[in-house]
Amino acid sequence: MRLQRITLIIVGAIQIATGMEYLTRPAMVAAMLGVAVQVPPWVNFSLIVAGARFIGYGIGMLAAARSPRRHRLWIYTMLGIQLTDFIAAAAYLAVGSLPRDHLGPAIALPLLWVLLLGWIAVYIRKTPPNGDEGTPMPTSTSVKTT
Repeated sequence: MRLQRITLIIVGAIQIATGMEYLTRPAMVAAMLGVAVQVPPWVNFSLIVAGARFIGYGIGMLAAARSPRRHRLWIYTMLGIQLTDFIAAAAYLAVGSLPRDHLGPAIALPLLWVLLLGWIAVYIRKTPPNGDEGTPMPTSTSVKTT
């Protein structure tokens, strides 16, 4: 489970770092994404609120790293988010709306996270409940009867 926890920490750290950029430097992020110089002010608003969500999910991934089975909902929802990101990027790329220079990050990162988070989700389902949490749960055989 060590590798799975490290993976969740990495995903969480990247989400938090990305969120901080969106939250604190929305104009720089817009420029980096190739958004036109003269953008309506709401574009920065959209980037800021997205940044807050990235940070929130990053914190969720760090919680999941501490106790993957207990926080599996964070893992499953992040898996869904990344799958949505991948499908959206592929669809926008297919119709020519996503610039080719965004191809690498837009396709590769969500696909990588889907594969890694999917692997963790399968691992959680296949391991016994006591296999990854560090503290044993009481079982019926550990209870004394008189």
